Amino acid sequence: MNTQKLLTRFAGGVVRTMAALPPSVQRWLTPSGLSPKDGQQLEPEVGMALGLLGLGGDSFENFPPPKARDMVRREAVIFAGAKIPLRSVEDRSIPGSGGEIGVRLYRDRPVEEANPTPLVVYFHGGGWVVADLETHDPFCRFLARELGFPVLAVDYRLAPESPFPAAVNDAVAAFEWAVEQSSELGVDPARIAVAGDSAGGNLSAVVSQVTVAAGGPAPVMQALIYPVTDLSTKRHSYQLFANGYFLTEAQMDWYRGHYVGEADVMDPRVSPLLADDLSALPPAYLTTAGFDVLRDEGEAYARRLEEAGVPTTLRRHPGMVHGWVNAVSLGRSPRRAADELVAALRSGLAKTR
Repeated sequence: MNTQKLLTRFAGGVVRTMAALPPSVQRWLTPSGLSPKDGQQLEPEVGMALGLLGLGGDSFENFPPPKARDMVRREAVIFAGAKIPLRSVEDRSIPGSGGEIGVRLYRDRPVEEANPTPLVVYFHGGGWVVADLETHDPFCRFLARELGFPVLAVDYRLAPESPFPAAVNDAVAAFEWAVEQSSELGVDPARIAVAGDSAGGNLSAVVSQVTVAAGGPAPVMQALIYPVTDLSTKRHSYQLFANGYFLTEAQMDWYRGHYVGEADVMDPRVSPLLADDLSALPPAYLTTAGFDVLRDEGEAYARRLEEAGVPTTLRRHPGMVHGWVNAVSLGRSPRRAADELVAALRSGLAKTR
């Protein structure tokens, strides 16, 4: 085992130990000046984690994308916790307009042909530039176990090698493939939802818009976790949480530059908040983090959905930061947020029966 892997393993052990500390001790380890802010108080374990992350040196946006991806993968391992065992985890390749798309199918129960289940098609976060199936493997395992039905994670193409609209095209193709192959997958084509965090939340919103506009089939539900919804402007939450709260303004600028390139940021496939008509979209569960530069645009999208008559649940977790899905197996507050998401997906997919 090389030195880097040893250091990552050691760091993971430190995080697990500190995650088990009493909240009073964790609060003491929160860097001064981070909380309270905007009438909100960081969860003790979240503040402590921000202090640990602040010891890590240069942030990934100071490096080329390949190096940044390595850094994000190591960070994901540190916060992953123990691997959740499932009945099966299967890697596949499916067709896409730009070539084969990697997907990973998670199951915790056997396929019953006479009883097709719902399915969640999941798009990982990472600003369309970093992260992959491995960084989000712990969360997809968690979803599959807690939901009791399959999760299909999509390894869409990343920028800058494949800038917009490559990720959108892959996301739409993966959803359409899931519908077409529903019988083979043992799932109900009328109960397929899309879900994703950050850039993956953006892709979930865009897939919903694109498929509805095309006349379907479309997702029956969209679960958007602290999504990017508007790259055309920076709202007040950018000013409040520009630095020190995991996702920074500089990182968003780096993501935007690599992903959008010469494309129009006003395109609804980039900024779904700017779409003219949202009225026919599937019901939405949209969750934001209180200490997040993306908070205000996510909540603006929820308001637009509500105004358009789309059944929408907006849930802000006031003491949380961006990226909590990657710490579900370690933290009390990420687990509570994840449990609420699971309950919303169960309820939304059950109603279509």
